[in-house]
Amino acid sequence: MIEITLATTEKDIEHIAILADEIWREYYIPMVGKPQIDYMLENFQSAEAIRNQVSTGVDYYMITYNNVPASYIAIKKEEKALFLSKIYVLKSLRGKKIGKAAMQFIEEKAKSYQLKTIRLTVNINNANSISAYKKLGFVNVGSLKAPIGGGFFMDDFLMEKSISN
Repeated sequence: MIEITLATTEKDIEHIAILADEIWREYYIPMVGKPQIDYMLENFQSAEAIRNQVSTGVDYYMITYNNVPASYIAIKKEEKALFLSKIYVLKSLRGKKIGKAAMQFIEEKAKSYQLKTIRLTVNINNANSISAYKKLGFVNVGSLKAPIGGGFFMDDFLMEKSISN
């Protein structure tokens, strides 16, 4: 059973930080290297960083699979789009339709906000995720290269999906 709940407690935030540490290390180190992942986890996915993002309007959601923390998403309502900031699933639980349930949830959120677009960024080397997003109806609308501090850069594609209300 898949459950998606808004992260509202300190325990929720700690669980998400633990999930981030495991997921990012297993998936992204081969893509961008350990030094950048160490930097990004500390600055963007630590419990403190998550608390700071929540205070600026980012909503984090914990996703459990059979009552086990399995995944998380983060979204932010923008003026014209819903920005999907984070969507990550533990490697051991991929293929259980968790990502599909998360994307359906995100689309419903966008509709509830009366937004017609979902935006996200994805690393240009993340072929699996790019392919999955395309299958879900996202279109690559350009590339972005942005410094994130520590001498590191995000080298991403911006993808968008139109939805009907």
